[in-house]
This record gives sequence, C-alpha cells and structure tokens, in this order.
Amino acid sequence: MQAHQKKMIRILLFISVLIHSTSGKKLAEAPSQKWLTLNGERPLVIARGGFSGLFPESSSFANQMAQTLSLPDTVLFCNLQLTKDGIGICLSDIRLDNSTNIAMVYPKGQKTYDVNGKQVHGWFAVDYTIDQLLNNVSLTQGVLSRPSLFDLQSPISAVDDVTGIKPAQFWLNVQYDSFNTQHNHSAASYVQKAMRLMGINYLSSPEIGFLKSMAGQVNKVKTKLVFQFLGADEIEPTSNKKYSLLLQDLASIKSFASGILVPKEYIWPVQANKYLGAPTTLVSDAHKQGLEVYASGFANDLVASYNYSYDPTNEYIQFVDNSEFSVDGVLTDFPPTASEAIGCFANKKNASKPIKGKALIITKNGASGIYPGSTDLAYQQAVDDGADIIDCSVQMSKDGVTFCLDTADLVGDTTAMTTFMSRSTTVPEIQPKAGVFSFDLTWSEIQTLKPQIASVYQDFQRNPAYKNAGKFTSLPEFLDLAKTMAVSGVLINIQNAAYLASKKGLDIVGAVTTALSNATFDKQSTQQVLIQSDDTSVLSKFMNVPTYKRVLSIEDKIGDAPKQPVQEIKKFADAVAISRSSIIQINEYFTTALTNVVGEFQKENISVYAYVLRNEYITLPFDYFSDPIAEIATFVGGAEVDGIITEYPGTASKYMSNPCTNTDKPDYNILPAQAGSLLSLVPREAQPPAETPLPPLQVSDVVDPPLPPVANITAAAPSTVTGAEAPRSSALANVASVGLSMVSIIVLALIFSIGY
Repeated sequence: MQAHQKKMIRILLFISVLIHSTSGKKLAEAPSQKWLTLNGERPLVIARGGFSGLFPESSSFANQMAQTLSLPDTVLFCNLQLTKDGIGICLSDIRLDNSTNIAMVYPKGQKTYDVNGKQVHGWFAVDYTIDQLLNNVSLTQGVLSRPSLFDLQSPISAVDDVTGIKPAQFWLNVQYDSFNTQHNHSAASYVQKAMRLMGINYLSSPEIGFLKSMAGQVNKVKTKLVFQFLGADEIEPTSNKKYSLLLQDLASIKSFASGILVPKEYIWPVQANKYLGAPTTLVSDAHKQGLEVYASGFANDLVASYNYSYDPTNEYIQFVDNSEFSVDGVLTDFPPTASEAIGCFANKKNASKPIKGKALIITKNGASGIYPGSTDLAYQQAVDDGADIIDCSVQMSKDGVTFCLDTADLVGDTTAMTTFMSRSTTVPEIQPKAGVFSFDLTWSEIQTLKPQIASVYQDFQRNPAYKNAGKFTSLPEFLDLAKTMAVSGVLINIQNAAYLASKKGLDIVGAVTTALSNATFDKQSTQQVLIQSDDTSVLSKFMNVPTYKRVLSIEDKIGDAPKQPVQEIKKFADAVAISRSSIIQINEYFTTALTNVVGEFQKENISVYAYVLRNEYITLPFDYFSDPIAEIATFVGGAEVDGIITEYPGTASKYMSNPCTNTDKPDYNILPAQAGSLLSLVPREAQPPAETPLPPLQVSDVVDPPLPPVANITAAAPSTVTGAEAPRSSALANVASVGLSMVSIIVLALIFSIGY
C-alpha cells in the first residue's frame, strides 16, 4: 500500500508540472464548426486502456495521463475480462501473460482454452480471483518497442478503478462473452450490475448475441450500444458469419446498435506497397443508416502509410477531415496525439500563418524526408510546405562545379556505389569510412547518377515510389529557384573548405561568393542569406557583406556554453547550429535535463538553431510520445530556440501555423515536454544509470586556423564548365559498371547511416 501511495504521489507531481505549464491558458469548449460526423460534432478521442502507447494498458499511470493530456471529452476505453469470482478487470488481451508478470508469479498456471474456435495457450483471468490478481500480479508493457521502465509499477485495474477517477466518458468493451459463458460467467449480468453503480457511456462487443441481450437492458440515451467488427475473415460467434459478410447488411446492425467500431483499414485501406488505396464507402453508408462509425487501430509507433510521412497527426486528419466524411471517433493508444490532430489541425480551414517572431523553419536538404535531398523536388516541396529558409550544402566536382548535396560523399544520396565503386577512396580529413567523393568526379560524371532518398533506418523507408526522383541542383540553379519562389531566405552550408583548397585546388569559398554575387544576393536585403560552416575561418571570409548572417555549426555535443567561448564565437558568427542533444539531454530514450546552452548564446545576442529534427518515431525520446509535433513544441515553446533545422518542414509549419499555437484560448494545448519529468515517474532504483555529463564548449573548439591557399593543381581533363556557368542538371540514365562486385556494394550500403 505504501509503494502504491508513492506511485500516486509521482503521478500527481507529474500532472502538477503539466498544469503549471498550461497556466494562463484556459481551454475553450468544443469547437462550434460543423464536422462531417453523423451528429455534426467533433469526433471523439477514445483512449484504449488510457495512454497505453506509453504506459502499461489500463494502469493508473495510463488512465491519469490520458485524462490530463487529452481533450476534455476524451473517452476511457476498457476491454472487460472477468475473474474467477466474477469481478471485471480491464485488459485487451485475453492472455494475461502478454501484459502482466503472471507467468512469473504463477509459473504453473498456463492453460489451453477454446476461444471462439481457436486453441489459445496462456494465463486467463477466469482462473484467478480478484484478490490473487490485485495483490500479486503487476502490469507490463505489451509492445516491446515501448518503454519498459513502467513495468511492474502498477497492479491490474478493476473496472471500478477506472471509473473511480471519473473520466469524462467511459467505454466498456465485452470482447469474450461466449468464452465467459463457457466458464459459467455472465458478462450481461456483470454489466447490468455495473451500470447501476457506474456510468457506462458506450457498451460494445463483437458478439451480436450479447448486444441483442443488452438492447432492452440499457438506457439508450445514457448508453450507446456499438457493434465491434474484428478481422474481415474472422467468424462472428452468434451468426457464424464472417465479419466481412455482416458489413454488407448495415441495416440489420442498426436494429440492435447505434454505432460500429471497425479496424481503420475497413475505411481507408493501405495497399501492399504501403501507400493509401481509395477509401471505401463504409462511413457514408453507415451514416445513411444512422450508425456512428468509430475507427480502431491508431498508434504513433506503428508504421502506417508512406502518405503520412511518419507524422501520426496526418493519419488522424485523413479520417476526420476530408471532403467526403469524418469518422465519429478514433480508438487510439496515443490520445494526446489524436487530441492535437482533432483539436488543432483538423477542420481548421482558416489556419493562421506562422506569427512573426516564431522560430525559423530551416530545411535540411530541402524536404528530404519526402523526396531525395537537395533535388529540385525536395526544394519545391519545402517551399510548398512553408519553409522559411531553404538550404544548400555546397559540394564541388573535380572540375569546379558547385552543387547542392548533403555531404561530399556521394554514396548516401546518389546511386554512385553502383557506378563508381572503383573510385572509392578513404579521406580521413572528411570521414573515417571509404566513399565516392564529389571532388573526384567531374560534373558530367555526377550527372549520370540518380538522386537517392536517404532513410534513418532500414525499416523506416521514405517515400520509396520516389526513391530516385528529381534532379541534382547546381548552386546557381538553387539560387535562381530561391528567387523565383520568393522564399524568405537561403542557407548556404560550406564544408571541407581547407581540404578542398590544399588537396584538390578547389576554392569553394570563392565559388560561393561569386555565385551569390552573380545572383545579386549580396546587393539586396529582401531575402535572408545565412552562411553556415563549422569553420570560423570560412565565416570570416563573409564579414564584408553586412546583410549576410553567419552561422557556426557546432557538431560536437556540448552540455554548457561558458561566456568566454560564446564571446569568441560572437566575433565570427551571428548564430549557431547545435544538435538537439546539446539542448535537451537524453538517456536511454528519456529526456533528462534542459541545458542552459540556448540561454547562454541568446544572452550574447547569438541565435540558436536546433538540428536535425525528423518525423520517424524511432528518432524521438519517449517524452515526445512518438509524435514529432511534440518535439517541435518542446524546442520552440520550451527551449525557445530561434530556429529548427528539419527534414520535414511541413510538420514544423503545421505546428507553427495551427490555431492552438497562435491563440490564448486554444481548443487543445500542445505542451512542450518538461525534460526529466517522465523519467521522474520511474522509481530511482529502476532508472537507467546516469550518463557522463556532456563537456562544456571550449575556446579551442571554436577558433580554426586560417584557410590555406588554394593549391595549383591541374586536372587531367579539365571541364569548360564553371560553378557560375553550370548547366541545368539533366536526368541521364545511370550506367552500371559491368565488373562491379555485388559484395562490395552491400558492404558499403551497410556502413552508410544517418547520425542521430
């Protein structure tokens, strides 16, 4: 009991932090705009087992957090299991060993039962009394990719534990009525008694017989009956028909239910290639019958469709804000994300523009999460998505042509390894691994390659249908594009200047200076020009153009920014680009502390840009709920950076322009994560060991030696094309080398990766 009280104290402290962070912001009532739901009201957020995407399902943590972090009318969803003595508990899987430690507590308790025609092995609630379960068994996270530090911290929740916290609405799902009947339990009797003691707003089941038996027992004004559809080929126990067949007779379902709960694929199928297919007519057909439609299966940490670009809010919007229909509610493991999608992004036809003074949205190789980086398509998408600053990391070919690409190594962002493997070399001054470098190939050779979209991890492919789409962009082309599209500004990132000058005879600083001058960027102030480099000697070369803003890229992770190195930076730069981990420290996927780095730079009037933000949930600490919007809110609203460097500018623009961000009375508060607060819910003895503190920034980390003179190196076959006169890129066919070793291709592919 004492341990349970300590857990509740930790929960209350965590909630108090959240409440404090929203002080002065009163939540508005449900929006008055018309939705395409059956009743025209806002779709419901239904929390499956509370916030089960982060905490063990139906635990006190999960239920309290779902209430605190979600829309005010969020529904708590409990999947009913009956114990040996007929008490209801909340767990989705009938096998308790999938979400508790019961197998360790009762190692000889495994049984095999027939569950709707299937032989199921495991530990079952019907074999244990409520006292045996509550006093001895603890909850665990049933999804291995989710945090395990909250395992064994909470007992199983009885139904009255969930209703006891007084949720706005409560949904009870009776999934195994036939199974309970076989074990001499009546779910119907339990529900009838429960309704006299607690409010049940929604009662659902995948069994027609159960719902029909309850039709005359419930007050249909207070309790809605909902028929749950399981997999299309599964058999409904009462009718002995497939659920896909029952779907064809919605009129019959209307005779005993007021709504249906269906897997989201019933509404918007995902094709085998993971792109969306055409929507079905299910929602409109059901609405014509007067049936509400609730979609299930939403979770931020499940890879859905490439159409959503790893932004889970896009998926919710697809179901609640399209020109044809809106579902009446979504059943989700991540109710905060569903809440922000519905409360802030959906049905906001007049979303405001980003307010002046908000953090800049700076691209990383354009919209490189959507199209191959640094291509015309990536830049066009970035502008369409609302980027403030589009970037070009300048590389040079052997014959002096400047063009945009993430690194000098062509392997990651082009098809170079299938054509020029024989030109692979190791350049320790640039990187420890071998590569095919731009300065070893002529521009005409580079143009024979195709762009290649980069992915964070192998299992997280990006838009594979456009894997090699677009064309390379020379620096002059990039500058022309920026002027034509009237983007707010450009960032020119200069890399490897000293090496190129001394070892390759290439003057990248001079080439960039000439290109900017030829495009008249040095003679105007309408569009911002940011010059970025990790070399202070490079930045010093641009001090004679006062309209240019110089950005020092600090690649090492730092934990502090003392005054002396900061003042040294101020001699060369107006801004710094620093890694996310230098701003918010992370340990085992939990944030631990907000450093003072941003504040120390801003005290000296040096802007701070955080890099690199990505949508893929695998790149996000648990504190951000597998939601890239939450990370953006944390850096912009919490750490108060001056800009974010992102591969998904559309996601950042969505946050910056949504009405919840730009009003004092939002429908929903998108909260910045409080660094260390989530980890504080874990008992100290279960927390991961503290990591070694990051080192402070040193003056020696800042000041670089002067650039060496440009060596006089004569190329074997010089090109007549200069950087300023680079022709428009062409999409020539890629020619594979006949004698290329497939083994070497695979090895080089495996060693390529994108840093965190």
